This record gives sequence, C-alpha cells and structure tokens, in this order.
Amino acid sequence: MSDSDRSARVESIDQLIDFIRSGEKPPERWRVGTEHEKIGLYSGSYRPVPYEGPRGIGALLRRIAEREPGWEPVLEAGQPIALAHTGGASITLEPGGQFELSGAPLRTIHETCDEFHDHLAMMKRANEGFDIAWLGLGINPRYGVTDVPVMPKGRYRIMTDYMPKVGTLGLDMMYRTCTVQTNLDYASEADMVKKLRVSLALQPVGTALFANSPFTEGKPNGFLSFRSEIWRHTDPDRSGMLPWAFEPGMGFERWVDYALDVPMYFVKRGEKYIDVAGQSFRDLLAGRLPGLPDERATISDWSNHVSTIFPEVRLKRYLEMRGSDSGRWRRLPSLPAFWVGLLYDDASLDAAWDIVKGWTAEERQKLRDDVPKLGLRATIRGRSVRDLATQCLAIGREGLKRRNRLDTEGRDETRYLEPLDDLVARGVTPAEELLEGFHGAWGGSVAPIYTEYAY
Repeated sequence: MSDSDRSARVESIDQLIDFIRSGEKPPERWRVGTEHEKIGLYSGSYRPVPYEGPRGIGALLRRIAEREPGWEPVLEAGQPIALAHTGGASITLEPGGQFELSGAPLRTIHETCDEFHDHLAMMKRANEGFDIAWLGLGINPRYGVTDVPVMPKGRYRIMTDYMPKVGTLGLDMMYRTCTVQTNLDYASEADMVKKLRVSLALQPVGTALFANSPFTEGKPNGFLSFRSEIWRHTDPDRSGMLPWAFEPGMGFERWVDYALDVPMYFVKRGEKYIDVAGQSFRDLLAGRLPGLPDERATISDWSNHVSTIFPEVRLKRYLEMRGSDSGRWRRLPSLPAFWVGLLYDDASLDAAWDIVKGWTAEERQKLRDDVPKLGLRATIRGRSVRDLATQCLAIGREGLKRRNRLDTEGRDETRYLEPLDDLVARGVTPAEELLEGFHGAWGGSVAPIYTEYAY
C-alpha cells in the first residue's frame, strides 16, 4: 500500500471493509509468514538487557543496520526502535525488549526454515561483544514486570498506562511473554470465514503443542502455558475466542463492526503517538473523538487500530495464528507446518472443519480455558487434546504431502511436523520437559534454561 493510500481519509465504513478484503489472493499467491519473539539476557549474569548503553538493545539495532546488508533502521524520536529489510522481513521490539523477527511472506516452509537459520546466524554475528543469550521460551522465567527495562516506543507508554484499567495481567503480557505465530492468506470472504472458524476452534491445540511457559519468578507457576493464561486476564474487549465469528452472517463486514467497537489506544500523527486510550474509532470516523476534535480517520489509522486487536486468531489482510508460546528454534518451523497443512489444502480444511463444526461456543471456550493448565490432557466432548492433536497432525500431513513443495534434497514439508509428532507420541508438552528438568537434573533451579534453551 502506497503512502498516499495510507494517508487517504476514510469517508465510509466500506473503505474499512475493502481494506480487509484487499487481502484476498488466489491460491498460487498464498504465502507463509512466521514471527517469533525471544528473550534477551546477558550471558553470565543473566540480567535483562536495557535499551540504553554500549551493550544495549539500541546499540545492537544500530550494529545490525551498519553491518548487515539490506537492513535499515526505523527511528522514533531519533532512536532505532525496529529494522526493516528490503526482502520484506523486519525486526521489531516488544515492550520489554523481546526481539521479534517478523518474517517475509515466503512460498514454502523450507524457505521459512532457511530464514530462521539466516536470522540466528546474523544475531550470532551481531552479538559479538554484546554477549546476550537469546532464549526460546513463552515467558521470562525469572524476572517480573518491574525488573524488565522499558523500550522507548510511544505506543507502549500509552498501552502501559491503559492495561491496568482493563485487566489484571496486561503488563505481564507486554513485558514478559514471547510468542511464535504464523500468518496465512485467504482466497475469498468465504475462504477467510472457514479458515478463521477452524483456526479459532483448534487454536487450543496449537497452544498445547507449543506450551512452554511453566516458570515465573524462578518457580513453577502451576501452568504449562502461563503466557496463554495471561491473555485470559489482559483485556476482554480485544482478546478471546470470538464466538460471534461462528454465527450466520460472518464476513468482512462483521469483523469490521467488531473492530470498530474495540477501544482505541492511540492515533499517530507523524512520529507522535497521541493517547486516545479507551476512545471510539467510530468517533474518529465522525470527527468527534474527544482527544482529537475535528480530526478524521485515515486508512493508516485503521491499519494501526486493527494491529492493536489481540484475539486468538486475528484478521488483518491475512489471518494470524496467535495462540502459541515461543520455543526452541528447531520447533519453530513446526508451527507454520501445522497450520499450513490444515488450512492451505481444501481436503484438509474440510476434514478439520468436520472435527469442530459441532462444537458450541461454550465448549470452545472451556477448551481454551483448560489448555493453559492441562495442555494435551484437556478434553472436549470426551476427547483429549492429545487425541485431537494426533488427528490434526495426520490431516495436516496429508495436506502438506498434496502441496508437494520440495526442498533441494527432494523432501516435502511434512518433515517439519516431526517435533510435534514426537511430543504427541510421548504425551508431553515442551513445558513438561522443562518441569521434568526442574524437578530432576536441574535440582529445583531454572538456571540451566539460560544455556540449554538459548539460541
């Protein structure tokens, strides 16, 4: 989208609908985008990494921009707060300094895996003299909100002020957690609706398979995915399982109606973030926003607003699978493999829909509520998530086989499901592997995580 398109004033809700509709692509143009976040701690002391200083996050961003071809800094108030790559990827900062690779839209999961390798190799080069250990976990295992440095991004200051007003764990979400997510395309409104429904209903399966946040303050917290539990207590206006998405009439317009009723965080003008937290986008459309009287909405405002909505699956101009904890790098390509296998093949999508189409909103919600603590042992209609995961992996494997996207050695994308096959066969989540170490060889300490789970 050009700068002029993004700055265009919104004259009608139809423009907002068309913005979402513009994501439609024919199957031959479908891509896979994968994002993953990681926690940075200084090696040896394992203290959080601040933004400032010669070994801080800001200096690391500047080094990457100076030394690595294709990376350009994104500045706010003259400071680098992100990096953009000419190939379509970006590196962004979460509120507590979590480093996020937002991968480029790629044709295959093989390319995604290569992107991971290239990124980690680059981070290793950039890390010389910084000595930062990057951890693949769903939550910072030791440090709390007040222990974590704050990144200098205007939108995060606004969110930090607002979060305690609408939930009890919103700041934990911002400053402590890490996710891996996959972004996928849709061909039409009907295709979007079917994929959204299937992925919403099965998102708890993805949560269980990647559950990897059992420690806080250095001790077990009683959950397998505390990151997922945190989202239950963040902000009910902008998160959750979207039960209305399964009702008749679901489509782009219904999504826009929902998004319009989600309270805003900010309006951005130039480099300045203007705090309008809790106010209505509908008022901005009408020029009646209390925080900005007579100001009218632009497409850029709408794009920013949609990016501040956090359901289990988010619709932008693609669908984002948001339910999974970050983890070890060898398991990260398994997430796009899981969802691509289910959603990018018609027969697989039909089979997945057959699993979930009879579930009620109450049953879906209970499953989502149970999985953070029970993982693969959670049940719905007498079936365990482990059984569901086994069935989903079998369906997805066939979908990936039919895609028939081969690497240079002639292997298809099913090989990326192998780490998940192993977990399901053993009936454990990544969190339970961590807990086994804590209660066994680690002697009640989380310290070994800093080396064993470092990238």
